[in-house]
Amino acid sequence: MPRAVVFDLDYTLAVPRRDRATILEEVTAATGAPALTREEYLAAHRRNLTTETREPIFEDLLGQSDVDPAAVARVYRETIADDLEPLPGVEAMLSDLRDEYRVGLLTNGPIRAQRDKLETLGWEDAFDAALVTGELEAGKPDPRAFEAVVDELDVPLAEAVYVGDEVEADIRGATEAGMAAIQVLLETGPEPDPRAVAHVEQSAVATAVPNVATELETQCGRVGRAFRKSR
Repeated sequence: MPRAVVFDLDYTLAVPRRDRATILEEVTAATGAPALTREEYLAAHRRNLTTETREPIFEDLLGQSDVDPAAVARVYRETIADDLEPLPGVEAMLSDLRDEYRVGLLTNGPIRAQRDKLETLGWEDAFDAALVTGELEAGKPDPRAFEAVVDELDVPLAEAVYVGDEVEADIRGATEAGMAAIQVLLETGPEPDPRAVAHVEQSAVATAVPNVATELETQCGRVGRAFRKSR
Protein backbone atom coordinates (compact mmCIF):
# COMPACT_ATOMS: atom_id res chain seq x y z
CA MET A 1 0.00 0.00 0.00
CA PRO A 2 1.73 3.25 -1.06
CA ARG A 3 2.09 5.78 1.74
CA ALA A 4 4.46 8.19 -0.04
CA VAL A 5 4.98 9.58 -3.54
CA VAL A 6 8.44 10.95 -4.31
CA PHE A 7 9.25 13.02 -7.39
CA ASP A 8 12.24 13.88 -9.51
CA LEU A 9 12.36 17.61 -10.37
CA ASP A 10 13.70 18.36 -13.84
CA TYR A 11 11.49 17.22 -16.74
CA THR A 12 9.18 15.49 -14.23
CA LEU A 13 7.66 18.50 -12.47
CA ALA A 14 9.32 21.49 -14.16
CA VAL A 15 10.78 22.17 -17.58
CA PRO A 16 12.82 24.93 -19.25
CA ARG A 17 10.99 27.01 -21.84
CA ARG A 18 13.91 26.47 -24.21
CA ASP A 19 16.03 23.46 -25.06
CA ARG A 20 18.88 22.95 -22.56
CA ALA A 21 21.38 22.61 -25.41
CA THR A 22 20.39 26.08 -26.62
CA ILE A 23 20.78 27.49 -23.12
CA LEU A 24 24.23 25.92 -22.76
CA GLU A 25 25.29 27.36 -26.12
CA GLU A 26 24.06 30.80 -25.04
CA VAL A 27 25.92 30.62 -21.73
CA THR A 28 29.24 29.51 -23.20
CA ALA A 29 29.05 32.27 -25.81
CA ALA A 30 28.23 34.89 -23.16
CA THR A 31 31.11 33.84 -20.88
CA GLY A 32 33.72 33.22 -23.59
CA ALA A 33 33.89 29.52 -22.76
CA PRO A 34 34.63 26.94 -25.45
CA ALA A 35 31.61 25.31 -27.06
CA LEU A 36 30.20 22.37 -25.09
CA THR A 37 27.68 19.76 -26.10
CA ARG A 38 24.69 18.79 -23.99
CA GLU A 39 26.07 15.22 -23.87
CA GLU A 40 29.40 16.44 -22.48
CA TYR A 41 27.59 18.48 -19.85
CA LEU A 42 25.37 15.57 -18.75
CA ALA A 43 28.37 13.25 -18.43
CA ALA A 44 30.19 15.79 -16.24
CA HIS A 45 27.01 16.36 -14.23
CA ARG A 46 26.78 12.63 -13.49
CA ARG A 47 30.37 12.70 -12.27
CA ASN A 48 29.58 15.55 -9.86
CA LEU A 49 26.29 14.74 -8.11
CA THR A 50 27.30 15.61 -4.55
CA THR A 51 28.65 19.15 -4.85
CA GLU A 52 27.67 22.57 -3.51
CA THR A 53 27.61 24.31 -6.91
CA ARG A 54 28.07 23.54 -10.62
CA GLU A 55 31.63 24.90 -10.47
CA PRO A 56 33.21 21.40 -10.32
CA ILE A 57 31.12 20.42 -13.35
CA PHE A 58 32.49 23.28 -15.40
CA GLU A 59 36.01 22.75 -14.02
CA ASP A 60 35.71 19.23 -15.39
CA LEU A 61 34.46 20.47 -18.75
CA LEU A 62 36.72 23.48 -19.28
CA GLY A 63 40.00 21.74 -18.53
CA GLN A 64 42.89 24.13 -19.24
CA SER A 65 40.68 26.95 -20.46
CA ASP A 66 41.32 30.41 -18.96
CA VAL A 67 37.58 30.94 -18.42
CA ASP A 68 36.51 30.99 -14.78
CA PRO A 69 34.32 27.91 -14.15
CA ALA A 70 32.60 29.69 -11.24
CA ALA A 71 31.48 32.47 -13.58
CA VAL A 72 30.12 29.99 -16.13
CA ALA A 73 28.33 28.08 -13.35
CA ARG A 74 26.73 31.29 -12.07
CA VAL A 75 25.49 32.42 -15.49
CA TYR A 76 24.19 28.93 -16.29
CA ARG A 77 22.33 28.75 -12.96
CA GLU A 78 20.74 32.15 -13.44
CA THR A 79 19.76 31.42 -17.05
CA ILE A 80 18.20 28.07 -16.16
CA ALA A 81 16.23 29.64 -13.30
CA ASP A 82 14.88 32.35 -15.59
CA ASP A 83 13.74 29.70 -18.09
CA LEU A 84 12.11 27.26 -15.66
CA GLU A 85 8.37 26.73 -15.42
CA PRO A 86 6.14 24.07 -13.81
CA LEU A 87 4.30 21.54 -15.91
CA PRO A 88 0.56 22.29 -16.13
CA GLY A 89 -1.35 21.44 -12.97
CA VAL A 90 1.52 20.00 -10.94
CA GLU A 91 1.33 22.56 -8.14
CA ALA A 92 -2.30 21.68 -7.42
CA MET A 93 -1.42 17.99 -7.77
CA LEU A 94 1.30 18.22 -5.11
CA SER A 95 -1.07 19.97 -2.73
CA ASP A 96 -3.83 17.42 -3.30
CA LEU A 97 -1.50 14.44 -2.94
CA ARG A 98 -0.38 15.68 0.46
CA ASP A 99 -3.93 15.16 1.70
CA GLU A 100 -3.47 11.41 1.14
CA TYR A 101 0.28 10.68 1.08
CA ARG A 102 3.64 11.85 2.28
CA VAL A 103 5.09 13.73 -0.70
CA GLY A 104 8.82 14.02 -1.34
CA LEU A 105 11.37 15.31 -3.80
CA LEU A 106 14.72 13.71 -4.66
CA THR A 107 16.69 15.53 -7.33
CA ASN A 108 20.20 14.97 -8.64
CA GLY A 109 22.49 17.95 -8.74
CA PRO A 110 24.49 20.58 -6.86
CA ILE A 111 22.86 22.09 -3.79
CA ARG A 112 22.79 25.70 -4.90
CA ALA A 113 21.52 24.95 -8.41
CA GLN A 114 18.63 22.74 -7.32
CA ARG A 115 17.65 24.78 -4.27
CA ASP A 116 17.65 27.87 -6.48
CA LYS A 117 15.17 26.13 -8.80
CA LEU A 118 12.86 25.36 -5.89
CA GLU A 119 13.05 28.96 -4.72
CA THR A 120 12.38 30.26 -8.23
CA LEU A 121 9.33 28.01 -8.51
CA GLY A 122 8.14 28.95 -5.02
CA TRP A 123 8.25 25.30 -3.97
CA GLU A 124 10.32 25.49 -0.78
CA ASP A 125 7.30 24.25 1.22
CA ALA A 126 5.63 22.14 -1.47
CA PHE A 127 7.00 18.83 -0.14
CA ASP A 128 7.10 16.99 3.16
CA ALA A 129 10.77 16.35 2.42
CA ALA A 130 12.91 17.73 -0.42
CA LEU A 131 16.45 16.39 -0.85
CA VAL A 132 19.16 17.45 -3.29
CA THR A 133 21.91 14.89 -3.87
CA GLY A 134 24.54 17.57 -3.37
CA GLU A 135 23.61 17.32 0.31
CA LEU A 136 23.92 13.51 0.39
CA GLU A 137 26.60 10.84 0.32
CA ALA A 138 25.54 9.70 -3.13
CA GLY A 139 23.25 10.62 -6.00
CA LYS A 140 20.73 8.61 -7.97
CA PRO A 141 20.80 5.74 -8.94
CA ASP A 142 22.69 4.85 -5.74
CA PRO A 143 20.23 3.25 -3.27
CA ARG A 144 21.51 5.53 -0.51
CA ALA A 145 19.85 8.51 -2.18
CA PHE A 146 16.44 6.81 -2.18
CA GLU A 147 16.94 5.55 1.37
CA ALA A 148 17.68 9.11 2.49
CA VAL A 149 14.42 10.53 1.19
CA VAL A 150 12.18 7.79 2.59
CA ASP A 151 13.95 8.17 5.94
CA GLU A 152 12.99 11.86 5.87
CA LEU A 153 9.41 10.89 5.02
CA ASP A 154 9.39 8.17 7.70
CA VAL A 155 8.07 5.44 5.40
CA PRO A 156 9.61 2.13 4.25
CA LEU A 157 11.02 1.91 0.73
CA ALA A 158 8.38 -0.68 -0.16
CA GLU A 159 5.60 1.77 0.69
CA ALA A 160 6.90 4.61 -1.49
CA VAL A 161 6.52 5.28 -5.21
CA TYR A 162 9.12 7.23 -7.19
CA VAL A 163 8.20 9.33 -10.25
CA GLY A 164 10.90 10.28 -12.74
CA ASP A 165 11.88 10.46 -16.39
CA GLU A 166 15.42 9.02 -16.51
CA VAL A 167 15.75 5.29 -16.96
CA GLU A 168 19.06 4.79 -15.17
CA ALA A 169 18.88 7.41 -12.42
CA ASP A 170 15.16 7.16 -11.68
CA ILE A 171 13.61 3.88 -12.81
CA ARG A 172 16.57 1.56 -12.29
CA GLY A 173 17.66 3.43 -9.18
CA ALA A 174 14.26 3.38 -7.52
CA THR A 175 13.37 -0.22 -8.35
CA GLU A 176 16.76 -1.58 -7.29
CA ALA A 177 16.39 0.33 -4.02
CA GLY A 178 13.03 -1.40 -3.42
CA MET A 179 10.55 1.27 -4.53
CA ALA A 180 7.88 1.10 -7.19
CA ALA A 181 8.57 3.53 -10.04
CA ILE A 182 6.41 5.53 -12.43
CA GLN A 183 8.18 6.55 -15.62
CA VAL A 184 7.48 9.97 -17.12
CA LEU A 185 7.68 9.69 -20.90
CA LEU A 186 9.15 12.57 -22.90
CA GLU A 187 8.49 13.21 -26.58
CA THR A 188 12.21 12.78 -27.24
CA GLY A 189 12.45 9.43 -25.42
CA PRO A 190 13.59 7.14 -23.88
CA GLU A 191 11.24 4.24 -24.50
CA PRO A 192 9.01 2.85 -21.72
CA ASP A 193 11.03 0.74 -19.30
CA PRO A 194 9.41 -2.55 -18.19
CA ARG A 195 10.61 -2.11 -14.60
CA ALA A 196 8.18 0.78 -14.11
CA VAL A 197 4.74 -0.06 -12.71
CA ALA A 198 3.23 2.62 -14.97
CA HIS A 199 4.18 5.03 -17.73
CA VAL A 200 2.69 8.53 -17.97
CA GLU A 201 3.11 11.20 -20.61
CA GLN A 202 4.96 14.28 -19.40
CA SER A 203 2.07 16.55 -20.36
CA ALA A 204 -0.31 14.45 -18.24
CA VAL A 205 1.74 14.11 -15.03
CA ALA A 206 -0.70 16.20 -12.97
CA THR A 207 -3.66 13.94 -13.66
CA ALA A 208 -1.98 10.60 -14.38
CA VAL A 209 0.22 10.24 -11.30
CA PRO A 210 -2.64 10.51 -8.75
CA ASN A 211 -4.63 8.01 -10.81
CA VAL A 212 -1.74 5.55 -10.77
CA ALA A 213 -1.29 5.97 -7.01
CA THR A 214 -4.99 5.25 -6.48
CA GLU A 215 -4.79 2.19 -8.73
CA LEU A 216 -1.80 0.89 -6.79
CA GLU A 217 -3.80 1.25 -3.58
CA THR A 218 -6.66 -0.67 -5.18
CA GLN A 219 -4.35 -3.43 -6.37
CA CYS A 220 -2.79 -3.75 -2.92
CA GLY A 221 -6.27 -3.99 -1.42
CA ARG A 222 -7.19 -6.81 -3.82
CA VAL A 223 -3.98 -8.71 -3.01
CA GLY A 224 -4.60 -8.30 0.72
CA ARG A 225 -8.16 -9.59 0.45
CA ALA A 226 -7.04 -12.55 -1.69
CA PHE A 227 -4.30 -13.40 0.81
CA ARG A 228 -6.74 -13.34 3.74
CA LYS A 229 -9.17 -15.60 1.85
CA SER A 230 -6.44 -18.11 1.07
CA ARG A 231 -5.46 -18.56 4.72
